[in-house]
Amino acid sequence: MSKKRPIKIVQFGEGNFLRAFVGYAFHKLNTELDFNAGIAVVQPIENGLVDVLNEQEGRYTLFSKGVVGGTEIQEKYRIDAIELAVNPYADFESFIMLAHEPELQFVVSNTTEAGIAYDEKDTPNMAPPNSFPAKLTVFLYERFKHFKGDHSKALTIIPCELINTNADALKALLLQNCTAWELGSDFKNWIEDGCSFHNTLVDRIVPGYPKDDILSYTQQLDYEDKLIVTSEVFFLWVIEGDEALKKRLPFHKTGLDVKIVSDMQPYRTRKVRILNGAHTAMVPFSLMYGNSTVKETVDDRFTGKFVSDIIFDEIIPTLELDKAELEIFANAVLDRFRNPFIKHYLASIALNTISKFKVRVLPSLLQYKKNTGKLPAGLVFAFACLLRFYKGEWKGEKLPVNDDENIVSYIQKIWKSTHDVQSIVDGIIAEEKFWGQDLTKVAGLGEALTIALEHIERNGIEVGFNEFCNHLKK
Repeated sequence: MSKKRPIKIVQFGEGNFLRAFVGYAFHKLNTELDFNAGIAVVQPIENGLVDVLNEQEGRYTLFSKGVVGGTEIQEKYRIDAIELAVNPYADFESFIMLAHEPELQFVVSNTTEAGIAYDEKDTPNMAPPNSFPAKLTVFLYERFKHFKGDHSKALTIIPCELINTNADALKALLLQNCTAWELGSDFKNWIEDGCSFHNTLVDRIVPGYPKDDILSYTQQLDYEDKLIVTSEVFFLWVIEGDEALKKRLPFHKTGLDVKIVSDMQPYRTRKVRILNGAHTAMVPFSLMYGNSTVKETVDDRFTGKFVSDIIFDEIIPTLELDKAELEIFANAVLDRFRNPFIKHYLASIALNTISKFKVRVLPSLLQYKKNTGKLPAGLVFAFACLLRFYKGEWKGEKLPVNDDENIVSYIQKIWKSTHDVQSIVDGIIAEEKFWGQDLTKVAGLGEALTIALEHIERNGIEVGFNEFCNHLKK
């Protein structure tokens, strides 16, 4: 591949997400602002797509499809931000030489959640080491030595792995390697004082290569592309940083929703509570109502209103960000749920619903109770549906319960042990291993769940919810 732009970014990872997210973002900077930044891709594991990237000279096509403000949007981009692609397992020398690039400024990565982990078997003499943090340590040490500790050649590190405080976690592992490998205090200081680390939140659904419908995509191209990638239109990148980083990465001058902020946690909470929370809350009650996909859920007269109401009336009031900004985000979430180009089957997102409910939904329910002194009807009813869902069957049909066997067997044993609904509820919600606390101590919650379950059993989902709401108004 012949270089056209100077290498300013080293990207660990070449998978679908990074190509549809980071590659797309820097493509926007290059084409709209003449940012003039080339990406050098490093394959983080032994088997990957670097050879195909090299065959295509770093180019690939991104198809983005979705709904914005109720209107279907379809976009196509020929991404050409990648200038080099290296497999350190096949060509370690080329990987190391990237550390000598004079205009290199940024390191980005997405090596999956498992990628940011310590491997005690790694050594500085391995070519390459096993783990991503060890590879990055070797890479940074080479740059430190080559430029004789010049702080102006230190790098800005922006990981995109889906763990909270991802940059803090990565930095800690780099420093752990420094100590274990005895690389010296000067290098350690260069990492701590010269390099900057920025926690991030990334949000974009990337189905990836459309193998089931590839012909319809290739027919839109007049060239061969083995790396076609599909994504939703929605794009959000929240990066912890200051005004100096904002000047160096002027995404605010593009149409991209990239927020460089001092604290990303409110945005993470927003995503977890609204997007992930609504996703998790809808699964049991919508499946039991008779829907099979997320889109069916939000399009349905009853379930669509239910989801909208819990978001706008019960979740948003518990969050600290500006209400107007939260509502804009929430409407974008509903657009994403309506996306006709992505089929999200409820059964496929039912995995580990108990632990997801604890993190994504329960905090909103408890905060609402704390703020108002009342229980939120929708979230409580969704909780009741969750308890009923784990019984494993509904109206003679098996439900797609998919969780740790110990959790499932514990709950189903309680369901089989008695016909007293109050005892069933108390037995489940008292279990601190599930919820992080004994929920029987939350005033009125056990009683409300019991009433909701009794209405569900007698009247089904829609009538049961209406009757439950009427009861709460008394």
